[in-house]
Amino acid sequence: MVLEVKGITKHFGGIQALTDVTFQVEKGEVFGLIGPNGAGKTTMFNVITSMFPPTAGEVKFSNRTLTGMKPHDITKTGVCRTFQNIRLFPEMTVLDNVTVGQHCRTKSGVWAGVFKTKAQKQEEEKIRLKAMELLQLVGLDDYEDSFAENLAYGQQRRLEIARALASEPTLLLLDEPAAGMNEKETNDLFELIQKIKELEITVLLIEHDMPLVMKVCDRMAVLNFGKKIAEGTPEEIKNNQEVVEAYLGREEEEELA
Repeated sequence: MVLEVKGITKHFGGIQALTDVTFQVEKGEVFGLIGPNGAGKTTMFNVITSMFPPTAGEVKFSNRTLTGMKPHDITKTGVCRTFQNIRLFPEMTVLDNVTVGQHCRTKSGVWAGVFKTKAQKQEEEKIRLKAMELLQLVGLDDYEDSFAENLAYGQQRRLEIARALASEPTLLLLDEPAAGMNEKETNDLFELIQKIKELEITVLLIEHDMPLVMKVCDRMAVLNFGKKIAEGTPEEIKNNQEVVEAYLGREEEEELA
């Protein structure tokens, strides 16, 4: 087991965003977190990564308690995420956006950078080569010198994933990576997630594109009004009547049948 979310509750004043949510993510799987808008999915990501402290409950990663840790320290443990809204550095090059993601793994200090020591130069070259490997993985190696703001939308999504991978996570949280994508871009994303899984990186995925979710996920949990209403394989979720009524709907059910 890589991730254990146990009894997570989160209040914002009088609003109860999450109520006693529990699930586990196994090593090497793609685990989906689905549900209607406002169900608490992104709030759960924010709790896992300590952007929000939980009102109650605990999050463990590889048997280490994440609850109460600083977000940057959680990244160092091997947990990284993307966001619903793309958060790139638009006026930096594609390559530089990825190298920035490796900052938590670098060893050279300020003075090594000032004096350009041999060790610092070697580390800088290693970072560049790693970034190029990741750009090749996401299909952006021909755009290394382009500015991030000049990429197409789907390419920017893939660049954000490459930057997250640069931190060398063992657990990658993807928050609606297919949002706004066309059919080809979504198919490319499916193939990319499969490649990430082959690298033995566990993936926790929030997504509304149900054909993608059903195809790429090994298991999933369903949230509705901040409560978990189901958990299981795609087939089990597709045939769960409560999920159909709360989220999938009759039309979606027919499409997935």
